[in-house]
Amino acid sequence: MPVEPLICADTATRVSSVLNRNVKQFGKKHMFDASEETCWNSDQGTCQWVTLDFPRTVKVSQLHIQFQGGFSSQLCVLEGCRAGEELVKISDLYPEDINAMQISFAALRFQVEETVLDKLKITFANSTDFFGRIVVYHLGVLGEKL
Repeated sequence: MPVEPLICADTATRVSSVLNRNVKQFGKKHMFDASEETCWNSDQGTCQWVTLDFPRTVKVSQLHIQFQGGFSSQLCVLEGCRAGEELVKISDLYPEDINAMQISFAALRFQVEETVLDKLKITFANSTDFFGRIVVYHLGVLGEKL
């Protein structure tokens, strides 16, 4: 089966925080709006995270994430579970912080071990920002709807 985007309007999303609680300018919806001008910007603190509750069971095979340079995570921990179960660790991902003057974004694509789940949690465990902030312009999860 070809991979397809798994995040849709019925996917329930939560984030650990939003910069200054300004959801209009920096809210979670901006990770999924396909605009290069908007982003989710977390508040400061360690271990920022995003959870995705899919409306139906999915098989995840790829994760696409676009950070702002200097506000990325050196370690992303993926956890997932089926409905009614506890989260279990799927894998660790190690994004690079591409922070050259002429490159403002790090667009990363990760192949992940195919996992069947209803809920996915991405924890940004080690921010490159001194205050622990994370800035994500795009988050995509690809795979197969079951």
